[in-house]
Amino acid sequence: MSVSERQKEIERQPWSGPKRHYDILKEGVIATVIVAILTVALAAFFGSPDEPALTFKGWATASPANFITTTVAELAGTSDSAQYGGPYNTNGEGQTLGPISPAKIVGVHDAVDSANDFVIKPLENQAQSDQVLAALDQWNKATVDQRTKWATTLDTALNDPAGANGDPVKLAPGDYGPTTYLAAGLYTMAKSGALDGILPNPGQFFNTNNTKQLLFMGDGSYLDDAGTSFNLQGNTWGMVNEPGNYPGQQWLIPFSFWYQLPWFNSEAETGITATLTANGDLYVILSITILMGLLTFVPFIPGLRSLPRLIPIHKLVWRSYYRRGK
Repeated sequence: MSVSERQKEIERQPWSGPKRHYDILKEGVIATVIVAILTVALAAFFGSPDEPALTFKGWATASPANFITTTVAELAGTSDSAQYGGPYNTNGEGQTLGPISPAKIVGVHDAVDSANDFVIKPLENQAQSDQVLAALDQWNKATVDQRTKWATTLDTALNDPAGANGDPVKLAPGDYGPTTYLAAGLYTMAKSGALDGILPNPGQFFNTNNTKQLLFMGDGSYLDDAGTSFNLQGNTWGMVNEPGNYPGQQWLIPFSFWYQLPWFNSEAETGITATLTANGDLYVILSITILMGLLTFVPFIPGLRSLPRLIPIHKLVWRSYYRRGK
């Protein structure tokens, strides 16, 4: 009788070794109690991050120039969110996987108009000075082309390295229409704290949708700088971290790992690495999907399913059993 036949014969025989009473309910209760005690004890010892929320008031106070510059970019349609594409608008391609653009396939289902939603509507839903009211009236009566011309002219002047270079105080005179008053009015709202309550959904007391706040704040440097200070950027394992030294979402390590690779966080402007970085989320999701698929279908994939037999690590774990089978 061969070794394999002898092994199969042993596996068919009734178990004749020692037996022990096993109470799965008792074990479950004990495990639950132990985990609960450990959870409470560790939470009491380590605490949890309690960083104050980022607000538009904080942004306007800490970096007024950046807030005003970002507001002008929203009016001009040059901000990241204004050019993002699906699911917010049709102004960008979104990330692509070769010829496939999921953002275009999904389409716009959470429409966001950066100029109106972030600037005009909040101003209209709050008491304003006569100058801001006149600016709103002038803006609303103007054609789309005229609005774009005003805002683009101001946006270009604000970001001119040889001119204002991001500092509204150094802005040279120009034909900016009502945009300077609109930006100033929104800055006043933000600094007073009014924008934090009115931006999400004007007229609604309760709100759980923070999409607009995140998009607007993400267009400036305030949110990005906060992420960097807390070590939450993608190329520093950000998605598995928490502020300070608190443990984060360790289950996201398989996803975050890919963003640490040079070709997914490259600063190159052309070439394959630039393409991979620009569309990194899709490529990372595709990589994880392939790997999870391989793990799921291991028993059905020829060659891969033979690895346990070719690399018999299990025999080291159950070596006493296999010694008896020989």
